Amino acid sequence: MARRALMTSRHPVRWFGVAFILLWSLFPLYWVVNVSFQTDAEVGSKPAHYLPPHPTLANYKALLSGAGDIPDQVRQGTFNIVVECTVSTVITVVVATLAAYAFARMTFRGRDLLFYGVLATMALPAYATLIPLYRLMSTAGLVNTYTGIILVYVSGFLPLATWIMHNYMVSLPVALEEAASVDGASRMQVLTRIVLPLAMPGVVSTAIITFLFAWGQFLFPLVLSSDISTQPLTVVITALQGRHEVPYALLSAAGVLAITVPAAIAVALNRYVVNGLLAGSVK
Repeated sequence: MARRALMTSRHPVRWFGVAFILLWSLFPLYWVVNVSFQTDAEVGSKPAHYLPPHPTLANYKALLSGAGDIPDQVRQGTFNIVVECTVSTVITVVVATLAAYAFARMTFRGRDLLFYGVLATMALPAYATLIPLYRLMSTAGLVNTYTGIILVYVSGFLPLATWIMHNYMVSLPVALEEAASVDGASRMQVLTRIVLPLAMPGVVSTAIITFLFAWGQFLFPLVLSSDISTQPLTVVITALQGRHEVPYALLSAAGVLAITVPAAIAVALNRYVVNGLLAGSVK
């Protein structure tokens, strides 16, 4: 009885903690969305409006189809981030799939040492490599280029993607691959016709995770790109905040656009990510 009374007394504390974490995490998002539906005059008025007094889509229309320096830069940043995230995701998934299959099914000297060496790179702080990467990219002439940013993304995400795909592929039955080999299928045919269809949930999971990680990058593209022609949206929005006159309503709308894509992917495809990862761990 005493134990039950103690557990019951903890419930209010637990719910208070949950409510505080939710408020701490979600209130900034709510405020950005709230400001994005207001005009600059309403944003600057006091007291602050916790709900838009006259909701308007003018800020979103200005960003998507309006003229001006800020809308042009936001649209260019949106194009850049889509290109960089998509290309880096495709390259990462392709290379990680091939590497994971080699580590999971092929036997060669130093395989385990190489595999664990790849995984060990995930323990290194990513920002510790920022200056060396910048010097390498500068020497190669890849600063302020799509190629430089994409290469950095791929090198950073490849160990995790390889690990996810490896865990999934080792759980697949070998009998189907052996049967295909007996029928005369080559190693590449076994991979493309047998393994990949079975590993598709893992491939989708890896692609979604890689894309979300790439979309959320800030410091690496900030250092490797100082020109609007290659800066992603996350960097462009921050750069616009350094002006003498900050259009908070317009920048809030840009922030909402920036988080819409990853939020939509996380909500719509979350179950595919979870199912893919769990399937690879229990088969």
